[in-house]
Amino acid sequence: MIGLCQALVLAGLTGLTPVRQASQADSRIHVTPARVENRITPWMYGSCIEDVNHEIYGGLYAQRIFGESFEEPPNTSPTTGWTAFGGNWRIAQGSLAVDADAGAKLIRNRYVVADLSASCDIRFADKQGEAAGMVLRVSHPRLGPDNWTGYEVSLNLRNRTVVLGRHRNNWEPLRTAPAPTISPGRWWRLRVELSGRTLRVYLGGAPIPLIDYTDATAALPAGQVGVRTWNANVAFRNLEVTSREGGFTESFGRAVAPVGAGLSGMWDALRTGDARARHGWDAGSPYNSARCQRVSHLGGSGVVGVANRGLNRWGIAVRKGEKLAGRLYVRGAAPSARLTVALQSADGLRTYARMTLAPAGIAWTRRDFALRPSATDPSARFAVWIERPGTVWIDQVYLSETGRRLFRRGPFRADIGGKLVHEGLSYLRYGGTMVNAPEYRWKKMIGDRDKRPQYKGQWYAHSSNGFGIEEFLQFCEAARIEPAFAINIDETPEDAADLVEYLNGPATSEWGAKRAANGHPNPYGVKYIEIGNEEALDGSEAWYRRYLERFKLLYAAMCQRDPSIDYVIAAWWNPAEPLCKQIAQELNGKAALWDVHVGADGLRDADDTDRTLSEMRRLFAEWIPGSTLRAAIFEENGGRHDLQRALGHARILNVAQRYGDFVLMDCPANCLQPLGQNDNGWDQGQLFFLPDRVWGMPPYYAQQMAALNHLPLRVASSVASPSGDLDVTATRSEDGRTVVLKVVNSGAQPHRALVELDGFTPAARPAELWTLTGALGAVNTPDAPNRIRPLKSQLTVTSPSFQHTFPPQSYTVLRLTGR
Repeated sequence: MIGLCQALVLAGLTGLTPVRQASQADSRIHVTPARVENRITPWMYGSCIEDVNHEIYGGLYAQRIFGESFEEPPNTSPTTGWTAFGGNWRIAQGSLAVDADAGAKLIRNRYVVADLSASCDIRFADKQGEAAGMVLRVSHPRLGPDNWTGYEVSLNLRNRTVVLGRHRNNWEPLRTAPAPTISPGRWWRLRVELSGRTLRVYLGGAPIPLIDYTDATAALPAGQVGVRTWNANVAFRNLEVTSREGGFTESFGRAVAPVGAGLSGMWDALRTGDARARHGWDAGSPYNSARCQRVSHLGGSGVVGVANRGLNRWGIAVRKGEKLAGRLYVRGAAPSARLTVALQSADGLRTYARMTLAPAGIAWTRRDFALRPSATDPSARFAVWIERPGTVWIDQVYLSETGRRLFRRGPFRADIGGKLVHEGLSYLRYGGTMVNAPEYRWKKMIGDRDKRPQYKGQWYAHSSNGFGIEEFLQFCEAARIEPAFAINIDETPEDAADLVEYLNGPATSEWGAKRAANGHPNPYGVKYIEIGNEEALDGSEAWYRRYLERFKLLYAAMCQRDPSIDYVIAAWWNPAEPLCKQIAQELNGKAALWDVHVGADGLRDADDTDRTLSEMRRLFAEWIPGSTLRAAIFEENGGRHDLQRALGHARILNVAQRYGDFVLMDCPANCLQPLGQNDNGWDQGQLFFLPDRVWGMPPYYAQQMAALNHLPLRVASSVASPSGDLDVTATRSEDGRTVVLKVVNSGAQPHRALVELDGFTPAARPAELWTLTGALGAVNTPDAPNRIRPLKSQLTVTSPSFQHTFPPQSYTVLRLTGR
């Protein structure tokens, strides 16, 4: 039997120091395998993908180019010495103005300091704005609302508050203070004093700070200074910064000619020797979407072109001798224009592979290429250039690995696809907030990937349709994972009906024939479609009514094409809102499931989930006697990916399985997360990845443990432990010969439990045991990808009654075979 000694070994390996020894039982777990409480669907082990950029691009999708269609605007600054990261910035009427944007920032280039005094005038242009302010101690700034590290001090017009927050590739609100006088149309002076760990924030000329905060646990180091908008049309002026190292004053009163105006924002200029270059971000006759890239060689010796380093400019992984294949579209001002494509080191000093393409014609022409690098480099770049005077236009570039680096011959990364399969996922959701973008439409996601238009996404303004609903279904088909996806509620009824026929109709139907022509003759056999996502999240009665109307309209059209599909309600669950009752009553029999989203960061968030599901089930029975409506947890949400989140998820999964006849799916978010990239602020990836590797976080392993030990029947169990630290769900096989206990210890102490198996005698062979434990804040990293992962061992159990010590802060799965 593995008891206290192994618990202490585990604790030592993971940095834990148990406060007391559990030498005698302090807890009791009683299990009655013969008493079945409910069935558990095999789809309990899900995950949620809800951000094409960047869970898909740079991640699951094999496309290595980011900015493939040159839609990102140039990274230009309207004033010297500053760099823009997103947004439409300009000098107007003696101030710096920027249009409303989800997190655009303008950063001072060379001023790096820790302690300072900074002040700035801020004016909101209209009452629709949300927030804007200064950013301090900024490091690693990149495109994306949370893709940077630093402090933010801002005015929130909507809430009439002053806000202090911290970004570490996420959003961590630290303090807010009321500022009821904030209004649009006038200048407000915001000032911050930053010294060591202390931040003091002042509004106007007030001598007393509205916020006085000490960052005792996560103070940030020295960094740059800038300004930022969060969904506000706003202006800045008279930024003054002082420090011991010296300061500066920026009035933002005079515009300069923007640098880099002709180069799409995700691409870098390439020029060698004394060649003269000109780049143009062209809107005239692009091959796809709204823009293409013009490259002009104006003379001199050398090459002129552009280069791409993939997502986050973190590099494109190449391996010696392993082929990458791609294509691009090109046209030239003269038939003699030639392009060379290459794989190079990030600085361009070494070329690993190159290929000269056939001359460009006047019309857009596709050029395919294959590159076999001569060296391994995890951070290479893709380059394309012309060597002689002339002009070419380039658009829609695709580059991917080949062969065994692709998952089951599809356009997917094999390492990420394999990890998802190894996790034991039985269910995958493709939806979330990305489907709420007005331009998210399924008919833009089918057919030739090179011709699919880009659109303004919810999390990224230049989202791509190169990977869409159809590619998602193809991946799930290859991985043998049950899929579900969501659609925008403003799809027309006709388009929604066509979607159903496209996915599930015979090849003899109009849209089934289009699917077959696009390479998939057989129907996809889709079972679940969600209509919308988090609709009426703001509690608006009008939005609830609109959602009910849209659901019924779309359902009526879709059901005619395929009545076998189960539809999912996406209205925000709020039983205090009378319209939730009306939605349940009117959609019962039409919808099969109601999607409920829960928090999962906390060790005891499962208690809230338990109350929510209990109330939901009770109300459905009260509102609709004999209701067939069930629940699905399509998002377990939070902002962390450490062991604490793993335990939070394991406990929620235990709860969901206790409602197994009512809850059919449980999907933690988010499925994937690029290291250092977090546009939506949640920082909760189960799998993290870089261009050349992927690794699981603790929540990934908790899911893997549960999925590996799925049994279909939940049986009666009870548990008593100090402070309710232990949470237990017990399951068994159909024949009753196998019993699994899934035990979460949320406490900081080990608990020795007396385990009693009523009427079940263990077989002579050892039981199997998986244990996941460690420090609550522990995560896995590229250099230590296995720091927190399950320890598998065996446990000798010869009696229906035995004792076992559950380590502090742990998830344990115990699998027993009976005689």
